[in-house]
Amino acid sequence: MLTWSDIIHFTVKGNPTPDQRMEKTEAEWKDQLTPEAFRITRLKGTEMAHSGALCATHDAGKYNCVCCSTPLFDSTIKYNSGSGWPSFTQPIKENAIKYEKDTSFGMVRVEVMCNTCDAHLGHVFPDGPEPGGLRYCVNSASIKIERDRND
Repeated sequence: MLTWSDIIHFTVKGNPTPDQRMEKTEAEWKDQLTPEAFRITRLKGTEMAHSGALCATHDAGKYNCVCCSTPLFDSTIKYNSGSGWPSFTQPIKENAIKYEKDTSFGMVRVEVMCNTCDAHLGHVFPDGPEPGGLRYCVNSASIKIERDRND
């Protein structure tokens, strides 16, 4: 289980190695993504609070990167933080997420990105529920749900 000190360690000492990498040109990403998904994932945008389609979704499944389909979060660790964005307590795997210090807008935060394709997802904060105390605050436009099938 990751903690805030693990997150800070990654921002200072380097991120875990991803299982694979995917790189595309800006033109290739533009062709693949909706304008909103491109703005958020490739240009580090943010959707308005409470506007994302996945904010209130609590269906069973995996939340994958909208760019490369890498599994990032599981529905079992999604919770209602009241922040207005989908919130998760842990990534699906330690090496699924990439962390970078973000000093934009006069704040110090930790940006979270897909470790496979560098898509901007949102930010992580140390004010989540125990036991890990993390809140991954993610833009709906940067993820897609792969719902569990009841076969």
